[in-house]
Amino acid sequence: MTELLTTLLQKLEEPSARYADLERYYTGRQALAFLAPEARTALGDRFGRMASNIPRLAVTSLTERLRVIGFTGVDIWDDWLRNDLDQESGIAHREALLLGSSYVIVWADRYGRPKVSIESARQVTTLHDPGTRTITAAVKRWETANTTEAVLYLPNEIVRLRAEQTGATPNGLKVVESLANPLGVVPVVRLLNADRLPLVDNVFRHDWGSSEIDDLMPLVDALNKSLTDMMVTSEYVGRPRRWATGIELEESPVLDDDGNPTGDTEAVNPIPEGDRAMISENHEAKFGQLDAARLDGYEAAVRVLLGQIMAVSALPAHYIGQLADTPASADALRAAEASLTARAEARQQQFGRSWEDVARLIVAVRDGADPLTVDCRVSWADAATRSVAQEADAVVKLYSAGLLPASYALQRLGYGDDEIRAISAARRADSLDVAAIDLGKLVN
Repeated sequence: MTELLTTLLQKLEEPSARYADLERYYTGRQALAFLAPEARTALGDRFGRMASNIPRLAVTSLTERLRVIGFTGVDIWDDWLRNDLDQESGIAHREALLLGSSYVIVWADRYGRPKVSIESARQVTTLHDPGTRTITAAVKRWETANTTEAVLYLPNEIVRLRAEQTGATPNGLKVVESLANPLGVVPVVRLLNADRLPLVDNVFRHDWGSSEIDDLMPLVDALNKSLTDMMVTSEYVGRPRRWATGIELEESPVLDDDGNPTGDTEAVNPIPEGDRAMISENHEAKFGQLDAARLDGYEAAVRVLLGQIMAVSALPAHYIGQLADTPASADALRAAEASLTARAEARQQQFGRSWEDVARLIVAVRDGADPLTVDCRVSWADAATRSVAQEADAVVKLYSAGLLPASYALQRLGYGDDEIRAISAARRADSLDVAAIDLGKLVN
């Protein structure tokens, strides 16, 4: 077990530098790139942070289109809501889109009910069978103020470990508790964001998954550099620079680093930089100002970079502020979002298999069933952005033509399984009221 635990913890640690880099880009705190050392020295800490946070926009614009609304084949919606997965499933999607993977652990709470938790790839990792791609082992590791905690998940056993110090090595972790795993499978599911098949040969670098911002990072660096250059130009030469001749300079004492006079003097401009009016007793003095610098070149560069960002990320122009003089129609906006919608639908298919595995584990924990024998399908909300009126109009036409049953029409409108059942019950009650039928009298 020590060798397996070591392998898992090494795999957990290996992408930590990559995850830290992705986190910096997601929060807009990455270092400024393409900047000469001389310019960096001259700027110092003048601007603090200058970043256009396109990476966060690219991730959240996909996440908001990934919404699970129900399951067919299994009745788990009450368990889904009790575990707050209607809200936290979005966190799992966001983590997977950013880091390449996120995880879901399914077990039982103290009452024997299914307990589902969303986990980050920074704390959980898995090993897979190269032939079947099923998970053969998993580990979760975290630290408290004084200890290092870990849980090893195996198909037949759950082992909890602890070290009485932070940053402990695998050899420092000692077994605290061991539980039998009646599920027969590892109760951990991975949401993998990848556009190619992962090479699950346990060569760690092959199965990290892909981040939605991998291709964006160099373009965002170039965009931030252009924006910084524009701000530097605006600071130094954006305002008209004034000049004066015929005015004698003043002698000012030179101070050392502690602010004490050194005994030397230097010639300085007698007119403070911030003065809006300049006067001189010298009749030969002349004043004027230089032309302000134009920023058109920076604007052109920013537009080119934003065009590349849109091509790579599928973000439409109105998402990143590239608006036309004439407002676009609703149909034009939907057409502009077609590529983003298609990308979101591809992620639905990819993450859908993982959520179906979660549903199988929920049924297995709740009912004692074999998770491999549970058949289910996940249902997603429409990834396209339509107004309620447009969607309702399209669904009503399909329903009126007899192409859709009422339950499926309600599902197309975004109602969940519990809401559809409540609506059907209310419609039956209304029908009985209209027919003036008293069910109580029929029973008597």
